[in-house]
Amino acid sequence: MTCRAPAVILACVCLPMLAAGQARDTLTAATTGARSDSAGKVRPATALWRSLLIPGWGQATTGRHVTGAAFVLWEGVTIMMTFRAIQEENFMIAAHADSFDLHSKRQQVQDWTVLWIFNHFFAGAEAYVSAHLMDFPKELKIEALPRGVGLRLSF
Repeated sequence: MTCRAPAVILACVCLPMLAAGQARDTLTAATTGARSDSAGKVRPATALWRSLLIPGWGQATTGRHVTGAAFVLWEGVTIMMTFRAIQEENFMIAAHADSFDLHSKRQQVQDWTVLWIFNHFFAGAEAYVSAHLMDFPKELKIEALPRGVGLRLSF
């Protein structure tokens, strides 16, 4: 009996990407001169899956490059610190360190791993929300005024 779970997971991840890569019909819009409302927008589900796969990718597709770079940077920090804590834990095991120190190091490995996983989910959620808000008017600004807070919308 073989385990088919990896094949099912791979199919669930790859098949939607193949379907999303199909070219859309541009002949109608080009001949009529009409521009659709969704031109240049990223679907929220696409941005979510991209950021779940590689944090920062969904933010880059929605035009939020600084936010995407921050997710990539934090991803690198959490990966590096997780592997460093694992390496230190292995050294402590080989050196027969005190059980309290070893327990503390194992807790540190778990903490960095949780932060690593949390970064993936948070990046996906942020990309999903930012894709929904792509058409939000950029002219809307909240400013601090001498007598309170003001809201300004330019047309």
